[in-house]
Amino acid sequence: MARHTGALVRRNLLQIRQNPESMTDALLMPIVLTVLFVFVFGGSIGAGGDRAQYTAFLVPGLMVILGMTIAMAVGTGVNDDFRTGLMDRFRSMPIARSSVLVAKVVVETGRMLVAIAVLLIVAAVLGFDFSGRWPGLLAAIGLTAVFGTSLIWIFMLLGLTLRTAQAIQALSVLVLTPLQFGSSIFVPPSTMPDWLQAFTRINPLTHMADAARGLALGEGPVAGPVLWTLVWSLGLTAVTAPLAIAKFRAKT
Repeated sequence: MARHTGALVRRNLLQIRQNPESMTDALLMPIVLTVLFVFVFGGSIGAGGDRAQYTAFLVPGLMVILGMTIAMAVGTGVNDDFRTGLMDRFRSMPIARSSVLVAKVVVETGRMLVAIAVLLIVAAVLGFDFSGRWPGLLAAIGLTAVFGTSLIWIFMLLGLTLRTAQAIQALSVLVLTPLQFGSSIFVPPSTMPDWLQAFTRINPLTHMADAARGLALGEGPVAGPVLWTLVWSLGLTAVTAPLAIAKFRAKT
C-alpha cells in the first residue's frame, strides 16, 4: 500500500504542477482573510482598537480556518472525480483502494501547510512578532495539520456520500458557519452571551484555536486545549476514515 500511496501522491503533485490554478485557495485565501479581518474589523473588535494586538490574537485562529477551507475543497474534489470518470480509471488499476484516499489526504495536508506558510508571511508583513516563538509556533502548525487531517476525512466522506458538489458546499457552509463564529477564533468568548459561551466551550474549533494561540503566543492555557484537540482529531479520524474507505470501496 505504501508504494501505491507514494505513486498516487506523485501523480497528484504532478497534476497541481500542470494546473497551478488548483493552488489558488491555498495561496490567496490566507491573504484575503488576514487583510479582511485585520483592517476591516481589527480596529473595532481588537483589544482597545489595537490592530497589532488583534493580529496576534487572530493569526492562530486563522490557521484553523485555513485547515477547514482546504478540507472542505476535498469533498467537492472527490465528488468531481467520480463525476468525471477519474475513479473508473483507478478501478481498473491493481492498487489498494484505500491508497487513493490516503494519497489525497497527504497532498491536501501539504496544501494546508502551504496555506499556513502564506498566512505567517502575511502576518509578518503586518507586524506579527515571531521572535522567540518558533518552537511553540511549529508545534501549533503541527497540531493544526493533525486537526485539519481529521477534517479532510469528514469532507471526503461527504464527497463520497452526497450526490453533487453543490450539496456538499451547501451542507458544509450550513454546519461550519456557526462553528466558526461560535468559537474563539475571531473574538474572545468572554464577549459573548452566556448561552453562546456554553456552546463555545464544547466547540472543537475553540479547543484548536486556544491550543494554537497558547502554543504560538505563550498566552492562556495550553495542556487542556491541546489534549481536547488531539481527542477530537483522533476520534473524528477513527470514525470517518474507515467509513470513507468503506464507502470508496463500495463505489469502486
